[in-house]
Amino acid sequence: MSAQASKDHPEGQKPPLLVDDHTVTTVRESKILVLLRGLPGSGKSELAKEVEQKYKDSARLFSADQYNVRPAVRSSSGGEYAKLDEDLNSCCERHEANIVILDDTHHDRERLEELFDLANKFQFTVIVLEPKTPWRLDCAQLKDKNHWKLTLEELKNLRPTLEKDILPLYFGWFLAKRDEDNLRKTAHEFLEQLGNLKAFKKRLQAFGREDKHKLDLLKYFAKTPNILHCTTKFCDYGKMPGSEEYAQLEAVRKGYSKAFTLHISALFITPRTAGAQVELTQEQLHVWPSDAEREAMPKDVLPRGSRAHITLGCAADVQDVQTGIDLLEFVKLQQAGREGENMGELLGSKISYYDNGMWMLALPRKKEIKTIFSGYYGKPGVTGPHLGGKKGLLPQCQIV
Repeated sequence: MSAQASKDHPEGQKPPLLVDDHTVTTVRESKILVLLRGLPGSGKSELAKEVEQKYKDSARLFSADQYNVRPAVRSSSGGEYAKLDEDLNSCCERHEANIVILDDTHHDRERLEELFDLANKFQFTVIVLEPKTPWRLDCAQLKDKNHWKLTLEELKNLRPTLEKDILPLYFGWFLAKRDEDNLRKTAHEFLEQLGNLKAFKKRLQAFGREDKHKLDLLKYFAKTPNILHCTTKFCDYGKMPGSEEYAQLEAVRKGYSKAFTLHISALFITPRTAGAQVELTQEQLHVWPSDAEREAMPKDVLPRGSRAHITLGCAADVQDVQTGIDLLEFVKLQQAGREGENMGELLGSKISYYDNGMWMLALPRKKEIKTIFSGYYGKPGVTGPHLGGKKGLLPQCQIV
């Protein structure tokens, strides 16, 4: 990195994916789409090159400048991106890099939505980075710094959409690809074996089935998230009350793009959802909204962080948000001293039944999973691969 870049981005202002060792290791095990965003001359290219250099063995940098895409307020269909998009899609389809970096102004919402769709298609977690240079929004200085020779008026026309942060549909911890694949396999094994359990077959009425008939839980919970994650705050792109305040929290800003190790303590199902219970550390609770549990169950007093979960699958017409509500029903029963009826062992762990189709598998040792704290910026309702996969592809999984 150049001396000027070092000066422009002091160590304390660099994103965790550049300076935090645990994050660097986790990013290398993930699929990440890094979007550099900002006015021409603000320092994006230097930051993009620094990310590329950090992950040079597994990264690919695409610069709009190299494709001669002039920064401007968009008034057409965006045909100027045709060649860039062709190369970008080819890179993703051929799995040429697990860290893809896009250097552009990214001031246009329509263009961003195209990139968010691409991230969904290829299951990339999105990280939006902006330079922290003192002049990043100073059009008078940028007029002399940008190589496109944009006028002061042209820069001012671009600035309004870049003055505010892009808020996601939700913030959360997104699983590293390796750990996500492992958890999907574990979920597959859990659902498959639970469906074959005699005690389960005798209690199918809550699932709308006659007792003693086999229920294929892999098909029942066929709707799964595109990327497994643990949601912290639902923002609805800034429409939800408190979203902007949450995004400005120091812990959220410092934690953005940082790796966190989450701990799964149990797997559970109800007639609506299948999920993994997550136990948060004190550091992780700093980015957990103080009203998350009260928002779901206003009349109950529940421990902060007790709603933390990873949705593994949902029944037809059930939304992902239901998983956290279902988990809180288990927490309420446990708070009342009800631990569930012991139904023996499954995958070497204790399986308990709580009535009304509620089953929980307590893990003898918490399962560690690596994650990246970021946002989901794409369209709602995007689903992922079927938990069942193709026959023979998912190996036996023993929870330890």
